[in-house]
Amino acid sequence: MEAFIQYTVQGLAAGGFYALAALGLAIIFGALNVVNFAHGAFYMLGAVLTAVFLEFANLNFWVSLALVPVILFIFGVIVERLLVQWLLGLDILYTFLLTFGISLVLVDLVRMRFGVSGLPYDQPPGLTGSVHVGAIELPVYQVFVFGFSVLICLLVWLLLTKTRMGMVVRAATEEPERSRALGINVSRWITPVFGFGVAVAGIAGVLAAPFRAITATMGSNFIIILFAVVVIGGLGSILGSVVAGFLVGLVEAYGQGYASNFAQILIFILMAVVILVRPAGLFGRKETS
Repeated sequence: MEAFIQYTVQGLAAGGFYALAALGLAIIFGALNVVNFAHGAFYMLGAVLTAVFLEFANLNFWVSLALVPVILFIFGVIVERLLVQWLLGLDILYTFLLTFGISLVLVDLVRMRFGVSGLPYDQPPGLTGSVHVGAIELPVYQVFVFGFSVLICLLVWLLLTKTRMGMVVRAATEEPERSRALGINVSRWITPVFGFGVAVAGIAGVLAAPFRAITATMGSNFIIILFAVVVIGGLGSILGSVVAGFLVGLVEAYGQGYASNFAQILIFILMAVVILVRPAGLFGRKETS
């Protein structure tokens, strides 16, 4: 029972990280209908920038946590303005291919500059060591990542569902023609939404820096898991992505604890089962004719 509780707590900690990372992917797809395959590369950039800021500018983890999302927001706005905007409204395959190409370019640029070996990054002071809850030992940093991820997910959900700005953004992106008829400047909102989704990926990258290997390809496998999370939760569903993130984290933790050779496979078995039972995902909206 103690081992089960330990795996459950570890799974919830990993799930909070997955939920946050998938959140930006779900926002971009739900608002712009863009399959952002470059999300893993943006996540990688967040981690790389965190390591670079520490090495060359002596900026600590907390400064990076505030600064990196801003930089990636601006970068996302530039990418959307220069490239993505020309393909909006076309077949979804075009944006998938575009973002896939962006991902390859970013990975190669980072590999050329920093090589294939991982960049070093220690856990930030104050977040090292472990805490004991009864017989359960929890790394302090994992507890922080869980709490911070839940907080960001909650704030984003409140922003998009409970504020006037969030409602305007959803209307401008989901029903652009009707929004224009009501006097809403649709173009004004599409670009910030894309930048915001990229910034969320950057936050996940900063959080990943102290406990994951920082390499140019760190987002390549990670994006596959994120797509599984989004599909399980329901494409474009914010709540679905958060719930599915925690679910995938638990499945992965139980798999590593009881069947380590099949931990990753279990995630995709879960995805297949969900698709068979609910093709639109746990919280996805069914298409109506």
